[in-house]
Amino acid sequence: MKTNYTIPFIVLTVILLVLFCVNISLGSISISFKTIVSSFFTDTELLSSKEYIIQNYRLPKAITAILVGSGLGISGLLMQTLFRNPLAGPFVLGITSGASLGVALVILGSSIFGGFLATFLLTKWSLVIAASLGSFLVLLLVLIVSSKVRDTMAILIIGLMFGSITAAIVSVLSYFSSAEQLQQYIFWGFGSLGDLDWSEVQVFTVIYTIGIIFSVLSIKGLNTLLLGENYAKSLGLNIKQSRLLIIIATSLLAGTITAFAGPIAFIGLAIPHVTRQVFNTSNHKTLLPAVFLFGAIIMLICDSIAQLPNTDYLLPINAITSLIGAPVVVWLLVRQRKMVF
Repeated sequence: MKTNYTIPFIVLTVILLVLFCVNISLGSISISFKTIVSSFFTDTELLSSKEYIIQNYRLPKAITAILVGSGLGISGLLMQTLFRNPLAGPFVLGITSGASLGVALVILGSSIFGGFLATFLLTKWSLVIAASLGSFLVLLLVLIVSSKVRDTMAILIIGLMFGSITAAIVSVLSYFSSAEQLQQYIFWGFGSLGDLDWSEVQVFTVIYTIGIIFSVLSIKGLNTLLLGENYAKSLGLNIKQSRLLIIIATSLLAGTITAFAGPIAFIGLAIPHVTRQVFNTSNHKTLLPAVFLFGAIIMLICDSIAQLPNTDYLLPINAITSLIGAPVVVWLLVRQRKMVF
């Protein structure tokens, strides 16, 4: 008998919309729901101070939270299915490490490579471009390896080795860097949802959308891979092509998110597990949109907590996602005797 998930999807959508409004209303200054609604219909030249804050600061941040949470959740789902490993996440291919290396070369490498990087560092898009190039280069290496290696688990190990290599390079750069440069790199590593303006959000959304399209196209392959690679081959699935599609989708989502928001921990790992607990299915036609909603909801909650409402303090978003995500993963792994894949 086919289970109808219409009601859970409606409930999650309503929760997402409510949390979206709550997130916009919270901050150093509380803003009423009436002001939030009016800001959407007021001419930009006639905005009050609160409406200006909503349109130019809080709305882009809330949209970024939705993109980051849903994108990382979907990336984690794709990786866990591809590698049939409940502990796989967006980081396993080394994409996030590649982005971190790109940023480290800009921030920490200026003292080693001289004035060009120091000048480049002053540009608005420098960290985004550096992170994107870093993740793209690692993606390129992973794609080359995946075309030559048949074993999926071997790709997992190679991805982790890429991560170790980039971490070693960052350590060398850190050793030769000043305290100010190290502090700047550490702050980037905390992650941030509130540093994007509308132009950056638009670019982020375009690349994110392409990643989502690749994810949707890989649904059939994901469902078939659940049966095992040998059985999938017997059903006529092109393993290499499906694997490539999944890797590109994950890389686009995880790489872009790291480039624009920094490394965000545990969301990609925890969200697919939470979703499976609620929906109790392995069909990715259901799981993919469900993970999208859960990821967006959890990220909005984390961001709302990080803002410390009615104060001027803002906690690192990475710390909040780790405090929430890590216990959830531990609890789920202890509670579940058998993972649903």
